[in-house]
Amino acid sequence: MLKTPGHYDFMPWRRRPRITWPNGARIAFWVAPNIEHYEYDPPPNARRMPWPRPVPDVSGYSWRDYGNRAGFWRMADVMARHGVRGSVSLNVAVCDHYPEIVERCCELGWELFSHGTYNTRYFYGMTEEQQRAVIRENRETILRASGQSMDGWLTPAISNDETTQHILAEEGILYTLDLLHDDQPTPIRTRGGQRLVSIPYSLEVNDVPLFVMRNTPPDRYAAICKAQFDLLYEEGAESGTVMCLPIHPYLIGQPHRIAALGEVLRHVTGHDKVWLATGREIARHYIDHHLAAHEAWIAEGTP
Repeated sequence: MLKTPGHYDFMPWRRRPRITWPNGARIAFWVAPNIEHYEYDPPPNARRMPWPRPVPDVSGYSWRDYGNRAGFWRMADVMARHGVRGSVSLNVAVCDHYPEIVERCCELGWELFSHGTYNTRYFYGMTEEQQRAVIRENRETILRASGQSMDGWLTPAISNDETTQHILAEEGILYTLDLLHDDQPTPIRTRGGQRLVSIPYSLEVNDVPLFVMRNTPPDRYAAICKAQFDLLYEEGAESGTVMCLPIHPYLIGQPHRIAALGEVLRHVTGHDKVWLATGREIARHYIDHHLAAHEAWIAEGTP
């Protein structure tokens, strides 16, 4: 049998212990704006080039810089209009490069978690101590810039290796988004037995694959996101589900796309029994109310 990372156990959907959300909600809906900074001339990585064109990639840099200059503000206004907070997948260098963005996120009551320092600094080839140093520096920077604890983590470009989840747990991170295996929170196995949970982060409704890789029109993007929500909402009547909407200001914040985000949020908030949560809130509720039951069920060998 092929080797697997072994980060989580098989938990058949129909037999695992039921999850309930606050106030009888069927679904926990959370939005993860990826607020990023790409270095103009980043250090090389042996496994991946940060830019598709020769460095320095002036047009590539400026396209992503559009998100911080224009797209973020448009996106934040639409989210605020619908009463939806963000849980920011933050390249932590933004705290120093664009402090106004962090200030606006804090004004809106958004959560900040780490997406590494820059989105051009991958974890490929890093030693455990190098990874640990990034996590610790990111925690200190987020605390300094916002007063928030750093409870969540998404590795830059999802470049985590087999050790990353263990290091996150050892460093006290509550939840990870590096694993894409479920529609509910699940416990993560860690080598030292420290607590770490995975909460759903979707590449299926992520605007990068849809807009950049598949050239999806905005109206089709909205239809895909609404279809994702509709089925998870239906299934949530049996056991609470999670929908994450990952977005990027340089994409969803474009004038011809921003209305699609508003359409999706209007659809979601038009339903009752929806918990408009943050990543931290979902993780803490799961830890407080369901983690022990899931771990006991796995230990019994129920699958």
